[in-house]
Amino acid sequence: MHNNSNYIHLQDRTALANVNMSHFNQTIFLILVCVFSAVCFTGCAPGEGDSSRYDASGSSAQNVPLKQPLQVVATYSILADWVQKIGGERVALTVLVGAGGDAHTYEPTPQDSVALEKADLLFENGLAFEVWLDGLFDASNSDARRVVVSKAIKPRELVVSESRTEIDPHVWHLPENARIMVESITSALEKADPHNASEYRKRQSDYVVQLNELDKWISQQTASIPESRRKLVTTHDTFGYLADKYGFEVISVLGSVSSETADPSAGQVAEVIKRISDLKLPAIFAENILNPKLTQKIADESGVKIVPTLYTDALGSTTSPASDYLKMMRFNVKTICESLR
Repeated sequence: MHNNSNYIHLQDRTALANVNMSHFNQTIFLILVCVFSAVCFTGCAPGEGDSSRYDASGSSAQNVPLKQPLQVVATYSILADWVQKIGGERVALTVLVGAGGDAHTYEPTPQDSVALEKADLLFENGLAFEVWLDGLFDASNSDARRVVVSKAIKPRELVVSESRTEIDPHVWHLPENARIMVESITSALEKADPHNASEYRKRQSDYVVQLNELDKWISQQTASIPESRRKLVTTHDTFGYLADKYGFEVISVLGSVSSETADPSAGQVAEVIKRISDLKLPAIFAENILNPKLTQKIADESGVKIVPTLYTDALGSTTSPASDYLKMMRFNVKTICESLR
């Protein structure tokens, strides 16, 4: 009886020990789960250098600094200049249509598709300027946020014929439009990288001061040209916004806002030559994005000079007088005014 009692007590102690060991193991397990969860949360939460926190709309999950610059694509050189001016070293910029390139007729490359696939932001002009862009973007499977910088600008229309009009995409030739486009760039960069928003805004504010000065300077320069001589003869209709504000008339050889329009007929060329002669215009203007052969022919046949090439739809090289937007505008306006006075 005594031995049975001891046996019963021994069973009770063993059972109790098993219960205590089970409770101990559960406690250890719960502690390990908590530690593991904390480590995973810390490692996976949006933090410095984690670019995955950006969604396709460009919104940011948390206002934290970026370890790597934003991957940004701009479709053409003028737009790229603004993006670089505002983004600075915070952006890694790829330009699809570089200096001297014609965005109207551009043919995308495989490298363009790779750049878009990696991009956080894509800045584009819009207004049917980059007619090739939608196809390229779809083919790249990019998740980049597309920013149409001309969205807030009221476009001008060119009447081509009684049955056809064209939307003019050349909005950058007006400083007040440039201000709107730069604002669009700044807002997009702020959304994608809110930690550096004040830096982007400061650059934008400084740049707007320069745009305002440019606007005043253009007004002063163009005021010196007699109204009868305010005629801009160009290959394609690129200066419409500038002409509308400062009182010029554009005489386009191609009669279109696009440079990809077919070469003009002999009758169209003859009509332009006649107008130049009738108006006694002193000069016509070649464009950096186009072969000057047609313009030179018209100049020769109408007996007027062809002036230094203007930079119309693209910047010039880094060694040119139009290596950035502000320089391009001053060079163009100065050349136009000196040629027409």
